[in-house]
Amino acid sequence: MMIDPKTQTELEAAVFRRLVEHLRGRSDVQNIDLMNLAGFCRNCLSNWYEEAAKAQGLEVSRDDARERVYGMPYADWKAKYQREASPAQDAAFKSTHKH
Repeated sequence: MMIDPKTQTELEAAVFRRLVEHLRGRSDVQNIDLMNLAGFCRNCLSNWYEEAAKAQGLEVSRDDARERVYGMPYADWKAKYQREASPAQDAAFKSTHKH
């Protein structure tokens, strides 16, 4: 199936919006769990958004990018939903992510 570039971009944008909405609805899923299972989290998505904007010559701050992904200021999301990582979550993260 051939899809023209404009339609491809529109489809990818729709998928991104759906992923973001899905993650907003799953505030019970912690970022560390996403990192441990999938290798990326909400912060990664917001970083990629910021990088893509800058590649297009747009100035999008880290905070603005995070708000687009989280649906609220990052500090508010953390205060409302983020829990302390368990020792098991932390150990899994440290064993798979060599930063």
